[in-house]
Amino acid sequence: LVSWGAAGAMVFGGVVPYIPQYRDIRRTQNAEGFSTYVCLVLLVANILRILFWFGRRFESPLLWQSIIMIITMLLMLKLCTEVRVSNELNIKRRSFAATDSKDEEIKAPPKRSYLDFDLNYFWHWSKFTDYVQCVLTFTCVTGYITYLWLDSSLFVETLGFLAVFTEAMLGVPQLYRNYQNRSTEGMSVKMVLMWTSGDTFKTVYFILNQAPFQFSVCGLLQVFVDIAILLQVYLYSYYPQKPVSHTAHPASTKAL
Repeated sequence: LVSWGAAGAMVFGGVVPYIPQYRDIRRTQNAEGFSTYVCLVLLVANILRILFWFGRRFESPLLWQSIIMIITMLLMLKLCTEVRVSNELNIKRRSFAATDSKDEEIKAPPKRSYLDFDLNYFWHWSKFTDYVQCVLTFTCVTGYITYLWLDSSLFVETLGFLAVFTEAMLGVPQLYRNYQNRSTEGMSVKMVLMWTSGDTFKTVYFILNQAPFQFSVCGLLQVFVDIAILLQVYLYSYYPQKPVSHTAHPASTKAL
């Protein structure tokens, strides 16, 4: 019974931290405090982990966890994209109304798509379908490379390391976003607390079930990043700091 419970927690536990963040974004219609690069990191990590499974068959709960996480991150991206585009349209309408009497023309920011091939606008696209195209392209390319090198143990082990190391870097985009803003406003603290507890449980699960060595090492690294974000919450709450002046992303008024 304990084994089944632990397996179920592994499969669905990774999704739970994003529920409060998802609800906060829907309620406030503001996704500024959440870095969508978190979604990028998790999508890459879990796609690589699924490909790693074909070379080294680890436990099936970890495989199902990756599938569920990919679906969750796509839902988060869909919501963040809709909110960002909606905010841009509202700002445009208000600006147009304010300057109509002055006969000034307000130009909408150009729509960016995955096919622009402009690295300055990478992962800042105007449609959710662009993100889906990017994910599918990455999956097809890496899947083909894995198929060609599947017989190489060095390649398979490297693929496994890249998968878990990328996931270990999950909190880094949020850590950097908080540092840029000199604030954790807009970020769900519940999400980070669940990250920490979930990553701790996951790391212990890896160790006890003798998962591949890469999983345990990178799990510990992920816990350290989570603790660093919690330290930011304490620091910026009790010792408010001046925001760092940085150029806003030209694609939108609120860079995600």
